[in-house]
Amino acid sequence: MRSHFLKFTALIFTFCMVFSMHGVSYAQYPGFGDPGARQAGGGGDGLVAVELNVDGGTIPIGATSQVVIRFRNDGSQPVQTGIIRLYPSSTVTAQVALNQCQDEPLPAGAECAIAISVKGLQAGPWRAEMLMTHSGRARLVAATLSGVVEASGEGSDNLTSDIEAVPEEIDFGSLKASQKLVEPVVLRNITSTPIDIKNIYVDTSEQAGYSLKTECATLQAGQSCLALISWSPQLKGRSSGVLVVEHSGPAGLTSVSLQGEYDPDDVDQAEVFPRAIPGKGLLVSSQTEIDFGQDVQTASTITVSLVNSGDADLTIKDITIPGSDNGLSFKGDGCAAGTVLKPIEACPLTVTWSPTRIGTVFDDVQIVHDGARGVLVLPVRGEATSTVSQDQKAIVLSGGGLVSAVDEDVEQQRADARQANQERVAGSAASYGLGVVNPAGTLDGYKITSFSPDRAIINGPGGSRIVFNDEEVVIGGVPWYVMIQKNGIEFLHQGQRVLLLFDRSLSSINRVSASSNSSASASSGGNDVGN
Repeated sequence: MRSHFLKFTALIFTFCMVFSMHGVSYAQYPGFGDPGARQAGGGGDGLVAVELNVDGGTIPIGATSQVVIRFRNDGSQPVQTGIIRLYPSSTVTAQVALNQCQDEPLPAGAECAIAISVKGLQAGPWRAEMLMTHSGRARLVAATLSGVVEASGEGSDNLTSDIEAVPEEIDFGSLKASQKLVEPVVLRNITSTPIDIKNIYVDTSEQAGYSLKTECATLQAGQSCLALISWSPQLKGRSSGVLVVEHSGPAGLTSVSLQGEYDPDDVDQAEVFPRAIPGKGLLVSSQTEIDFGQDVQTASTITVSLVNSGDADLTIKDITIPGSDNGLSFKGDGCAAGTVLKPIEACPLTVTWSPTRIGTVFDDVQIVHDGARGVLVLPVRGEATSTVSQDQKAIVLSGGGLVSAVDEDVEQQRADARQANQERVAGSAASYGLGVVNPAGTLDGYKITSFSPDRAIINGPGGSRIVFNDEEVVIGGVPWYVMIQKNGIEFLHQGQRVLLLFDRSLSSINRVSASSNSSASASSGGNDVGN
């Protein structure tokens, strides 16, 4: 045995001496090379990692760190990189932030860098494997990233979900006005894989006033969606709630806390004119109150201007006066139902008061419209010391017939007379050069003081005058065709018909005035007018 061992030792010694004499290093032969050096050199496989294990360091929980990995082309030909796949541990998320290697083929011996964005989700060690394909001989290169997710301070108990919510908390603050507030929440998938939103809702009490509107469904890697949180509180005081997002990610849940305080101001008395609202008309008046004053003895008229001070068209729907027996009325030829007012446009509203009783009037004009608030109320005030007979007011007749009762034969006669004299009245108006917007208004304030079948005396703002049946008279610059009826006088002008009724309470006065006339006129009765 000893002789065999000595022979083997001598053989090894002779072999080493031969290699030494010829100047050949053992490193030139694969069987005698350094295994670690052979792995690091890559053996001409093409693309290799300069550092196989990259230390990513410490990442605070919830923070993002950039880790750079360098690669080198150890082959003799340019190398083109391909797909990159990342396999992070559950404590972090990882995605490619910068890929310098894909810009152009990497020449032999050159280096390039790839930056990986790593975000800490949960405290503890983290690790991420990276695989990248390339056109070199090995076709695949790998690298490993590792480090520690650090939890410190308040973040020690926090868990960052796979669905990131921005903001993480919504505070609506203190709300004093009665209105709805809306805040957005952005939900973003911060992982490298798609995540399905299974359910999203607000967990709170019914009186808290929180509501949700969203269309979040499936979020691809890095994709975001929007959830709108509305707060319309119903009770005074603080309120709170939680936006809950259930998803298919590893964490499975994301939450956003909601809070706010409702402290409404005390309710004040409503102003006559509301504040302007964008996109709405705003109806205001030139006067906040229609005041006829004191010592009213005759029919009185006040005109106010209604103005649209908003930034949109406004339509007047209706105008009413609640009191029906106090003598208040308005004219519909200015502001009327259906009138459309453009911004800064106005229309006149004329209110007339013919007191029906002595004393103070308390009433209102109600104007309903489609602008802000929807209604404008103008108080009407005044004090009467005398009454005005309602039988003496001018009545505008409708197109179909008289307001008062008229015999059928008389109505037929009037229709024939209107047809016969229509062209003559129109010609008279043209000769006067008239352009009165409201001819009927010229008869306001006139009343019949004496009355007979063929003539009558009317008294008004222009004094007293005699009018004759079936003749023309000019009143207020308007030519009127006169037709005396058994209960009053009808005035016609270009299709407009106005009736003045005779007040029978004046019959005794007429009889006294008629006694001074001729006997021929006295034979016509107490209501006749002397020649």
